[in-house]
Amino acid sequence: MFSPVAGMRSGNRKTFLSERSVNLYTDANRGCQGEIDLPGVRNARMREFVDQPMVLQHEHPSRVVHTQIKNPDLVDRRRRQIVDAAVPLLVKNGFHKTTTRQLAEAAGFSIGTLYEYVASKEDILYLVCEAVHDQIEKKIGDVLSRVQPGREALAAMVREFFMVSHRMSDVYLLMYQETHSLPPKWREKVLANELRINELIHQGLKRITESGALGALDPEDLRLLAHNVSVMAHMWTFRRWTLGKEYSIDEYITRQTEFILGMISAKALRPHP
Repeated sequence: MFSPVAGMRSGNRKTFLSERSVNLYTDANRGCQGEIDLPGVRNARMREFVDQPMVLQHEHPSRVVHTQIKNPDLVDRRRRQIVDAAVPLLVKNGFHKTTTRQLAEAAGFSIGTLYEYVASKEDILYLVCEAVHDQIEKKIGDVLSRVQPGREALAAMVREFFMVSHRMSDVYLLMYQETHSLPPKWREKVLANELRINELIHQGLKRITESGALGALDPEDLRLLAHNVSVMAHMWTFRRWTLGKEYSIDEYITRQTEFILGMISAKALRPHP
């Protein structure tokens, strides 16, 4: 079975984004100013993002974010509490309007205890971004481990990726809006995570099309197609305020999948020089 993440473990751990953060996030996010409460969107969003082991291809955040605590398991547990508390606050208030004291109180820590596990509010934002990317990578990896060549496999991969973006759209939007607030070292890692996820999509497309069932595609076309799939998924996040009035998420996925398959067919039939 194809798996782009096989043999690339950095150690199993729990993601920092738990079921508690899903519930708190959903409750806090209802009625936020400027948000459109689209039917079925908020209640469904992030429903499946519960505690489960992550398969990582990158350095563990416990080893890159400074901490005064020597026990890595304790660091993971406490940072999970911090991220659980941070998600609804950051989504509701934004990064700059959320204070470190608010984050500490929501996590049940004193300021002093909070600073034993992170050095700054920017560290917390980085850990939230890591949690989002871990969940997306896990979901895509699960799908890619089962894919077979053909149209159905492509549709399944596209659907899973789009649904991940749909369920986590507010947190994903927060991440894109606030990445510029991160120090360069964290910003570079967040952008590298985006590219790594895009490469997972690219490898999945290669596996799905390798039988020739969808026609022969130029390698550069295939790489660009992976970027297109990412952008289409993110478009639902960035423009759901209007797309959600015209389409349900299922309709959006169906139409975009047909569009992607149409692009593949057109490219495959194009004569190569």
